[in-house]
Amino acid sequence: MKVILTADVKGTGKKGDVVEVSDGYGKNFLIKKGLAQAATASNIHEAQQKKEAQAFHKAEEVKALKALAKELDGKTVTVKIKTGENGKVFGSVTPSHVAAALAEAGFDIDKKKIKMDAVKTVGSFSAEVRMMEGVISKITVNVVGL
Repeated sequence: MKVILTADVKGTGKKGDVVEVSDGYGKNFLIKKGLAQAATASNIHEAQQKKEAQAFHKAEEVKALKALAKELDGKTVTVKIKTGENGKVFGSVTPSHVAAALAEAGFDIDKKKIKMDAVKTVGSFSAEVRMMEGVISKITVNVVGL
Protein backbone atom coordinates (compact mmCIF):
# COMPACT_ATOMS: atom_id res chain seq x y z
CA MET A 1 0.00 0.00 0.00
CA LYS A 2 1.31 3.45 -0.87
CA VAL A 3 0.71 6.33 1.54
CA ILE A 4 1.69 9.99 1.78
CA LEU A 5 3.04 10.84 5.21
CA THR A 6 1.45 13.89 6.85
CA ALA A 7 3.98 13.88 9.70
CA ASP A 8 7.49 12.55 10.31
CA VAL A 9 7.32 8.87 11.24
CA LYS A 10 10.46 7.35 12.73
CA GLY A 11 11.69 4.45 10.64
CA THR A 12 9.24 5.16 7.81
CA GLY A 13 9.94 8.61 6.39
CA LYS A 14 9.55 12.38 6.56
CA LYS A 15 6.45 14.51 6.11
CA GLY A 16 5.36 14.65 2.47
CA ASP A 17 7.16 11.45 1.42
CA VAL A 18 5.30 8.81 -0.62
CA VAL A 19 6.23 5.45 0.91
CA GLU A 20 5.27 1.83 0.39
CA VAL A 21 4.10 0.16 3.62
CA SER A 22 2.24 -3.02 4.47
CA ASP A 23 -1.56 -2.83 4.26
CA GLY A 24 -2.12 -3.41 7.99
CA TYR A 25 0.46 -0.84 9.08
CA GLY A 26 -0.89 1.71 6.63
CA LYS A 27 -4.60 1.29 7.38
CA ASN A 28 -4.56 0.40 11.07
CA PHE A 29 -1.80 2.65 12.30
CA LEU A 30 -0.70 5.43 9.95
CA ILE A 31 -4.05 6.45 8.47
CA LYS A 32 -6.02 5.79 11.66
CA LYS A 33 -3.68 8.02 13.73
CA GLY A 34 -3.64 10.74 11.06
CA LEU A 35 0.05 10.25 10.27
CA ALA A 36 -0.64 9.46 6.60
CA GLN A 37 -3.23 9.53 3.86
CA ALA A 38 -3.86 7.12 1.00
CA ALA A 39 -1.68 7.82 -2.04
CA THR A 40 -4.21 8.55 -4.79
CA ALA A 41 -3.15 10.35 -7.96
CA SER A 42 -4.68 13.64 -6.80
CA ASN A 43 -3.13 13.38 -3.33
CA ILE A 44 0.30 12.67 -4.83
CA HIS A 45 -0.04 15.65 -7.17
CA GLU A 46 -1.13 17.90 -4.28
CA ALA A 47 1.82 16.74 -2.13
CA GLN A 48 4.21 17.41 -5.01
CA GLN A 49 2.78 20.93 -5.46
CA LYS A 50 3.22 21.64 -1.73
CA LYS A 51 6.84 20.44 -1.84
CA GLU A 52 7.62 22.64 -4.85
CA ALA A 53 5.98 25.67 -3.21
CA GLN A 54 7.89 25.04 0.00
CA ALA A 55 11.19 24.76 -1.91
CA PHE A 56 10.42 28.01 -3.76
CA HIS A 57 9.66 29.88 -0.52
CA LYS A 58 12.83 28.51 1.08
CA ALA A 59 14.90 29.69 -1.91
CA GLU A 60 13.30 33.16 -1.71
CA GLU A 61 14.07 33.35 2.01
CA VAL A 62 17.71 32.38 1.41
CA LYS A 63 17.97 34.98 -1.36
CA ALA A 64 16.56 37.68 0.95
CA LEU A 65 18.93 36.70 3.78
CA LYS A 66 21.94 36.80 1.44
CA ALA A 67 20.93 40.27 0.22
CA LEU A 68 20.55 41.48 3.82
CA ALA A 69 23.94 39.99 4.75
CA LYS A 70 25.59 41.69 1.77
CA GLU A 71 24.02 45.03 2.76
CA LEU A 72 25.03 44.58 6.40
CA ASP A 73 28.61 43.44 5.69
CA GLY A 74 31.18 46.06 6.72
CA LYS A 75 28.69 48.32 8.53
CA THR A 76 29.74 50.16 11.66
CA VAL A 77 27.33 50.36 14.58
CA THR A 78 27.72 52.67 17.57
CA VAL A 79 26.63 51.47 21.00
CA LYS A 80 26.39 54.03 23.80
CA ILE A 81 26.79 52.67 27.30
CA LYS A 82 27.42 54.08 30.75
CA THR A 83 31.11 54.12 31.66
CA GLY A 84 33.20 54.90 34.70
CA GLU A 85 36.80 55.98 35.16
CA ASN A 86 39.34 55.15 32.43
CA GLY A 87 36.61 54.12 29.95
CA LYS A 88 35.65 50.99 31.87
CA VAL A 89 32.10 49.89 31.07
CA PHE A 90 29.56 49.11 33.80
CA GLY A 91 28.65 45.52 32.93
CA SER A 92 29.42 44.58 29.33
CA VAL A 93 28.19 45.18 25.82
CA THR A 94 26.09 42.19 24.77
CA PRO A 95 24.56 41.07 21.48
CA SER A 96 21.23 42.55 22.62
CA HIS A 97 22.86 46.02 22.77
CA VAL A 98 24.20 45.51 19.24
CA ALA A 99 20.79 44.26 18.02
CA ALA A 100 19.16 47.41 19.43
CA ALA A 101 21.73 49.60 17.68
CA LEU A 102 21.15 47.71 14.42
CA ALA A 103 17.40 48.21 14.83
CA GLU A 104 17.98 51.96 15.09
CA ALA A 105 19.97 51.74 11.85
CA GLY A 106 17.04 49.99 10.15
CA PHE A 107 18.13 46.34 10.34
CA ASP A 108 15.85 43.86 12.12
CA ILE A 109 18.35 41.29 13.42
CA ASP A 110 17.69 38.82 16.24
CA LYS A 111 20.21 39.05 19.10
CA LYS A 112 20.78 35.28 18.93
CA LYS A 113 22.28 35.67 15.45
CA ILE A 114 24.99 38.08 16.65
CA LYS A 115 28.22 36.40 17.76
CA MET A 116 30.79 38.46 19.65
CA ASP A 117 33.08 38.38 22.65
CA ALA A 118 32.06 40.19 25.83
CA VAL A 119 33.14 43.82 25.54
CA LYS A 120 34.08 45.56 28.79
CA THR A 121 35.93 48.63 27.50
CA VAL A 122 35.32 51.48 25.09
CA GLY A 123 36.66 51.14 21.54
CA SER A 124 36.07 49.33 18.27
CA PHE A 125 35.33 45.61 18.18
CA SER A 126 34.30 43.14 15.49
CA ALA A 127 31.18 41.00 15.56
CA GLU A 128 29.62 38.42 13.26
CA VAL A 129 25.98 38.28 12.22
CA ARG A 130 25.10 34.72 11.26
CA MET A 131 21.90 34.86 9.21
CA MET A 132 21.93 31.12 8.51
CA GLU A 133 24.40 28.34 7.76
CA GLY A 134 27.00 29.79 5.38
CA VAL A 135 25.57 33.34 5.32
CA ILE A 136 27.72 35.48 7.62
CA SER A 137 28.43 39.20 7.64
CA LYS A 138 31.05 40.99 9.70
CA ILE A 139 30.26 44.29 11.37
CA THR A 140 32.23 46.70 13.51
CA VAL A 141 30.87 47.77 16.91
CA ASN A 142 32.04 51.12 18.28
CA VAL A 143 31.49 51.35 22.01
CA VAL A 144 31.33 54.91 23.33
CA GLY A 145 30.74 56.10 26.85
CA LEU A 146 27.98 58.40 28.04
